[in-house]
Amino acid sequence: MSLTTAQCSNAPDTTTTDAGVAGAGVLLAFVITAGITLILSTYIILGDFRTGAPVTPKIISRKLVSSFSDQQIIEGIGIQAVGLAKMRTMVPYHFFVIWLLALLSTATHLGTLLALVQDYKRDWVLRWLRQGFMFINLALNVLCGVFVLKSVVDGIAPTLPIGCVWVDGADRSGDRNNKALSVVGTIVVIAVTVILFIFATWYLHLRRSAKWAKWVRLIGIILLSAMAVGAAVRVMMVASAFGGDKDVSLRGPSESSWSFGQLLTLLVLILPFISALEIFRGEIGVSAEQVEDDRQPLNGNELKPLNDRYDYQDNPFKAGSKKKTTKAFRSPG
Repeated sequence: MSLTTAQCSNAPDTTTTDAGVAGAGVLLAFVITAGITLILSTYIILGDFRTGAPVTPKIISRKLVSSFSDQQIIEGIGIQAVGLAKMRTMVPYHFFVIWLLALLSTATHLGTLLALVQDYKRDWVLRWLRQGFMFINLALNVLCGVFVLKSVVDGIAPTLPIGCVWVDGADRSGDRNNKALSVVGTIVVIAVTVILFIFATWYLHLRRSAKWAKWVRLIGIILLSAMAVGAAVRVMMVASAFGGDKDVSLRGPSESSWSFGQLLTLLVLILPFISALEIFRGEIGVSAEQVEDDRQPLNGNELKPLNDRYDYQDNPFKAGSKKKTTKAFRSPG
């Protein structure tokens, strides 16, 4: 059912709260996950500039980064899908929060890519799986950004559904203060997201690491951290769960109230730490003597030592890829 002019011409005075996308637990889960992942990714990347660094902490850091990134990208795709599915009822305020959380998700999984790029290069399944999730996240992110941009340009009433941006005759009595700045900022963020995706795709499929690769990773993680900090600060400023300066009147249960669903989003953050503790205690048989940082894939297979010549695994379905498969990807037996 599509929205009609009648539905979009009479904006109500208030709208209902939506703790499922803007609740305190949801927001904190995204911010905490992004923060931990980017900090650990920075630690891993800086380790490339140091020699003789302990191996075990790097192993744990890589496992944590991988786990948190997987959670974040799935949650990012999921929350954007929910927002688009509810565009006939969700107001621009909640949709804007979703878009900011999606930016956090983008910064997180791109930071993970920079930190664990060698693992993805050595396993074509992990590489193309990551590529697929990146593309889905980008497509949803750009689409949500277009909705946000359209709502800013048209200045639709803040209590109307976000889907009304495509309806002629919709109430456009929204706040138009700083409209030019908001439009430029939104366009820049969308463009930067697309550029980062293109660069990440190129870097992910780069067969050999050049001498400048370390510096590219370092500069990239700094830029992604700045992007994440900006998105986190902005979402905290506008979210009603933290007393933000939202431009819409809400009714219903407070988005700052806690429920099992809000608590669950934070409880799942404990799982990667449990896995890290198991690794540290040797419960799953990860040995520091067998695994060197950035020299052993995350899938745990016992492979022969890799060198700079054999650090990229081709897709076996690609024509002629079997001829390019090296001993680096065969079992010792």
